[in-house]
Amino acid sequence: MAKAKREATEKIKLVDVIIELVDARIPESSRNPVISEIIGQKPTILVLNKADLADSQATQAWLNYYKSQGQRAVAIDAQHNKGIRGLQQEIQDVMQPYFQKQQEKGIKERPIRLMILGIPNSGKSTLINRFVGKNQAQTGNKPGVTKAQRWLKIGKSFELLDTPGILWPKFEDPEVGKKLAVTGAIKDSLLHMDDLALYLLEHLKANEAETLKNRYRLSEADLENLSTVDLLLKITQQMGLRDDYDQASERIIHDFRSHRLGSATLDTPYEAL
Repeated sequence: MAKAKREATEKIKLVDVIIELVDARIPESSRNPVISEIIGQKPTILVLNKADLADSQATQAWLNYYKSQGQRAVAIDAQHNKGIRGLQQEIQDVMQPYFQKQQEKGIKERPIRLMILGIPNSGKSTLINRFVGKNQAQTGNKPGVTKAQRWLKIGKSFELLDTPGILWPKFEDPEVGKKLAVTGAIKDSLLHMDDLALYLLEHLKANEAETLKNRYRLSEADLENLSTVDLLLKITQQMGLRDDYDQASERIIHDFRSHRLGSATLDTPYEAL
């Protein structure tokens, strides 16, 4: 991660616009403060990816908040190629004043140079492939797929510098770490899945109770009367796993990541706090 930060810092002078890619389910928790340091004053578009997995009302609330703070922000679903044209138009809008001045000087317009920065597993490689129109970047549903930097041409309008994901070395807030873990930004092998499942169940009980009931054949009484630990035990039994709580926990996390538990946003929009 230190190497990735150093390389990004060195190359940032070469680009016009930064795309800061975050997970729409945790738009604030997936904003790496190290990336903010790298970006500095460079024009930036905050892109909330995986919007299909997030609560649409919460996503809109986050977009409204960021724009009220003077931060350009758009929501996309790179996996299903939704919102990409809107993002490209936003990039063009950012650069329009610069190109207008260049045109007045008689300087021909050139491709816009982009850099995508974000934490691991935020969908950078998928977004790049949607931009380019063919598989130029490795993709995978696990952190750390992109290993090095390289320039990619996107038609005649853009040139894009691909970079590895940058995860911060220490979380000041344990809640942020849990959210990153639940959404897959941290390798599962480093985690206790039962702790994550309990954290997720607590959120779902409060915000997605109906989905939780339907998915795991629970009753209203189960949600009202059982503690989160007992709820995990009940779901384990409903899965036919007897007392294999670890496997049940893995299934619950997988269900969340694969959208089987509906659209959910773990970060509460500021305007709702």
